[in-house]
Amino acid sequence: MSCGTELAWYDNVPVLSYFLLRGRCRSCGERISPLYPAVELATAGLVAACFVVFGLTGIAVLSAFFCAVLVAVTSTDLTHRIVPNRIVLPAAAIVLVGHTLLDPSPAWVLGALGASGFLFVAALAYPAGMGMGDVKLALLLGAMLGKLVAVGLMLGMLFALVPSVVLLARHGSAARKMGIPFAPFLALGAVVALFAGNELLSAYLSAF
Repeated sequence: MSCGTELAWYDNVPVLSYFLLRGRCRSCGERISPLYPAVELATAGLVAACFVVFGLTGIAVLSAFFCAVLVAVTSTDLTHRIVPNRIVLPAAAIVLVGHTLLDPSPAWVLGALGASGFLFVAALAYPAGMGMGDVKLALLLGAMLGKLVAVGLMLGMLFALVPSVVLLARHGSAARKMGIPFAPFLALGAVVALFAGNELLSAYLSAF
């Protein structure tokens, strides 16, 4: 992005090109963010995991698409602090239609509306801590996870507590004014719920 040089195909091979170029642009020597290979590795790993867990099925394809979108949203929120509507809303519609065709059930619509409604109430109650982008992301999570979206949201909030506690310990009351991107934690919780949500929900219910 610094010199505007069009990349040759051999400089644009996922992961491999980054290491061959030692993390720098061939033309101007500007450092390339390690976020690029991280995104490529995460996407490849999650897509592979979808087919390992769900087999060569339509659900595996839908899950792979879902995970790829979550990686894109995570990287965008980390770098620009936004959850792009042009990614999340079409993806939510695709997942909702796809899941309904593969497994007809009202659970996917109810999950999408319930999750987004829950975060919408949270955003109204505490607008400084919850953005509308997270509310729209919840639509996607609910459309994919159905009732398991509750597991994903709970895990996401628990994961987000870790940096919150660290900031509070380091900065005291001033940490209340420091924002952290929430979408990556929601995405992480959703991925865990996708692969292990049923087991976690069963374990939680059996404890009571």
